[in-house]
Amino acid sequence: MGGRSIERRLAAILSADVEGYSRLMGDDEVATVRAITEYRAVIASTVTGHGGRVVDAPGDNVLAEFSSVVDAVQCAVDIQRQLEARNAELPPSRRMRFRIGINLGDVIIEGERLYGDGVNIAARLEALAEPNGICISQTVYEQVRDKLPYPFEDLGHQNVKNIARPLHAFALRSAVIAALPLSDAVRLRHEVTSGPLPGRAPRLSIVVLPFANLSNDRDQQYLADGMTDDVTTDLSRIAGMVVISRNTAFTYRDKPIDTKQIGRELSVRYVLQGSVRRAGSQVRVNTQLIDAETDAHIWAERFDYATDDLFALQDDVTSRIAVALNLELPAAEAARPADHPDGLDYILRGRAALHRGSAPEGFSEAIRLFDNALAVDPVSIEGRTLLARALIGR
Repeated sequence: MGGRSIERRLAAILSADVEGYSRLMGDDEVATVRAITEYRAVIASTVTGHGGRVVDAPGDNVLAEFSSVVDAVQCAVDIQRQLEARNAELPPSRRMRFRIGINLGDVIIEGERLYGDGVNIAARLEALAEPNGICISQTVYEQVRDKLPYPFEDLGHQNVKNIARPLHAFALRSAVIAALPLSDAVRLRHEVTSGPLPGRAPRLSIVVLPFANLSNDRDQQYLADGMTDDVTTDLSRIAGMVVISRNTAFTYRDKPIDTKQIGRELSVRYVLQGSVRRAGSQVRVNTQLIDAETDAHIWAERFDYATDDLFALQDDVTSRIAVALNLELPAAEAARPADHPDGLDYILRGRAALHRGSAPEGFSEAIRLFDNALAVDPVSIEGRTLLARALIGR
């Protein structure tokens, strides 16, 4: 009985994962998920730029395939240099340090997936790499030693799990990678995805300053604080939003407000201010969204209520603020000029186009922008989801 033939090919395999990922998740699950999503996008963009393709990206792992082993190693160095620049902007406890392993070997192809010893050895080499470092097999080393100027260190033969024979491994240490000059390609790619190196505030980043209590009764401060807490929580639930913690925001209570200074100190693009005034059953809430780079007012709203149910009032006001900002912030970002738009730029512009209404022109523009986003970052789940929504809406 004839079975289906197995397709094989020779490929350079890059395997990467995060050192201490479980600890990061335990410390702050939401921030870690956001960070790994951003870092995976950087890796995917770099892999594509070096002629490779991302095969799989489960959890904190990324698996990529290249037809050229030289491209694979150069890509690995560029990835580590970019992630190092991003990590420099974070406190040490929140930095994501990837280990990368590269192997050249025979792989089995099944649909879009790859299997076999060629893949398994790359994963074992990754485990041998130090954080922010790269480890390659002897077959890779023999191919790149005279083509790339990187001083790999001979680690000798290493016994690794589930591989019958010891692996002869070579390491490029993190300190060596950090000392390498930043290539023009890496510098441009980093600036395209996250702004100039380093310190540019993340897009969709915001701090909710403590709402002021303008009531005659100082005991009403609890209502203003509750509003601040709930708005912070609701904004944190919006995909892609970077929200400064409540504890940090409250250090600015009762201080003169210099929006530009706050933006620089917290590395945010937007500041939300608010006030609460209560007189009997009458409650007025004022809010305003400010661009921290220009000090320009982007959005403002006033909410007037006549109610004794303060919890219902608080829920309604905070949800309305969150809904409004989920529309206003992407629109504000989409309006910013971008010489080199990246995947997120296109997604934000596409979202803004969708929110302008149900006219066919809006859907057509959104579809074009989401297509552009996926051309830059083919593995973007948000890009695919929004494109599907636009296609259905059309």
